[in-house]
Amino acid sequence: MAETEPGQDPIAEDARIRSLEERLKQAEAVEKVRTGTTQTGTDDNYRLGNRVLAELIGGLAGGALIGWVLDRFIGTSPWLLLAFLFMGIVVAFRNIIRISTKRPEK
Repeated sequence: MAETEPGQDPIAEDARIRSLEERLKQAEAVEKVRTGTTQTGTDDNYRLGNRVLAELIGGLAGGALIGWVLDRFIGTSPWLLLAFLFMGIVVAFRNIIRISTKRPEK
């Protein structure tokens, strides 16, 4: 085995490897532009899924909470809870349909 001086890494100091890494990064960037694949598409879809889930949970929870509170104050035990829960579901699905039919920005 060839001995090297302590603290020196012969691979990291090779200019050919650095040049190859730079050319690979440039080629990957050019290929991404050429094919139109970027990381933002996945992030946008992930955000859209989270927004749909939040609308659904928010509609259900909001309607149930408002109905429960009004039932406690007015004394109409399950009826306002059921009515507002149903209204929350309708509003949530309306918002989800509106989100899903919106055209994507390009």
